[in-house]
This record gives sequence, structure tokens and C-alpha cells, in this order.
Amino acid sequence: MILDKIVEDKKFRLAEHKARISLQDMRRMAEEYDGISPSFREGLMKPGISIIGEFKKASPSLGKITSKIDLTDRIDEYNDSVDCISCLTEEDHFLGNVDYLKEIRALSPLPILRKDFMIDEYQFYEAKAIGANAILLITGILDDVQLRDFYQLTTELGLDALFEAHDESQMDRALRCGAQIVGVNNRDLRDFSIHLETTKVLSKMVPEDWTFVAESGIVSDADVAFLAECRVDAFLIGRAFMESENPRRLARHWKEVYEGKMNGI
Repeated sequence: MILDKIVEDKKFRLAEHKARISLQDMRRMAEEYDGISPSFREGLMKPGISIIGEFKKASPSLGKITSKIDLTDRIDEYNDSVDCISCLTEEDHFLGNVDYLKEIRALSPLPILRKDFMIDEYQFYEAKAIGANAILLITGILDDVQLRDFYQLTTELGLDALFEAHDESQMDRALRCGAQIVGVNNRDLRDFSIHLETTKVLSKMVPEDWTFVAESGIVSDADVAFLAECRVDAFLIGRAFMESENPRRLARHWKEVYEGKMNGI
């Protein structure tokens, strides 16, 4: 299974990271971080639909992504059109790197999500130290004890957590942990197939006062219109923006499509 391979590779990468910077030093770096700390959740709670614009270089399902604009221009466009940024830092399968997040932090005042396969406390201190404002907790790779402990650590570090679920059992586990931000990944991480119906099914479980995010598979006006009916607060969009020559224009257009659908136009 692809997900198992990603997690195993992450364990090897963590050993390399810890050999370069110890857990003790990384914890100290996190405690000493004094950069900007905008609230990720507040960025998703604005009127209308909020959009998380993603930066990624590749994925197991898409392969290597050829971006038509460079990172600096992309972040300039995101600063003008989206509400938060997601940065992939997983190295082997998404070609990410913590240096990308640090570069984005220097270019943007927006809240940044560190999107990675978080399985060790070291990564949470690292997220804080590099300027992230939120981290991803994937219910499909963590047990209940890990979810609670990592969520507590996240809160202690002043970060937000986006709990990610793909089925009813995972959503129930996220809600029982007290998650304030829950996301439905329309991509099944076991085989990387995509079904937007997943968001529609799981939307019925999410309390109205919690922040609800639809992730993956949003590539057309029809997708935006469909998800507008699912009571989501935000979209996380990667591929469509990464392949667009003008993500600013596309983000603004999809916000208009969403508003039009909600207003019955």
C-alpha cells in the first residue's frame, strides 16, 4: 500500500533530520521562534468560502509537477487571492522540503500549513521552528493515543491542527479528539483514487460550529459547485493551482463560482 511506504520512508528521513539537529536543539529552536504567527483557523473562518493554496512539486498520483511560475511569483499571487497556504515538506514522494516552507514564510503574511506525514514529536517542534502555523494530523496513520498526544503538543506550541479523515470511522475519531478543524481528503491515500462524494457523505457528521475543509480533487467549476452544497468552509487546492499560469485569477474565479452557487445564480 502506498501510504505504508510513505510512512516507512518518513521514518528513515526522520533519523537523518535528528542526526543533523537533535530533538533537544529542535525543541529549543521552536521555543525561541519569534516570527509571525497568524491563526490558521481564523484564516478559514471568513465570510464565504476560504481557499488554502498549496505549493507542491510532485505527488505519487500525479508524478512530478511542472509549475508554470516560480515560487516567488506564486506566493505573490497567493497573497492576493487565497486565505492560507499549504506547503508539502515530505521529501521522497512529494519532493517537498522544509526549506520551501521557510522561503514561503519569508514571502507571505498568510497562515501556513505544514503538510506532511506527522508521526513523531520532532516534526511538531520543527514545524514551529520553520514558521508553520498549522500541521496536518492524518487519522489514517495515527492511533487514538497519538492523535490526542500530538494534538496536545500542537496546542502547546501555539499551532492549529487540521485533522484529516477519509471515512466515517476516521471522522468519528477526529471529532472525539476535540478537533476544531476537520478536513475530508477526497483522495484515498491507500490507492490515491479520488471521489468528491466522500466530502458529501462525511459532511453530515461535522458540527456546524467546527471548521470544515474539502481537500483534493478540486479541478473545475463543477467541482466547486458540487462542494458548495456540502457546507464546507474551505477548499484545499493543489494540482489545479500548481498547473495554472495564473492561480490568482483562478482562485478569485472559484470564489465567485461558490458565491454564485450559494446565492442560487
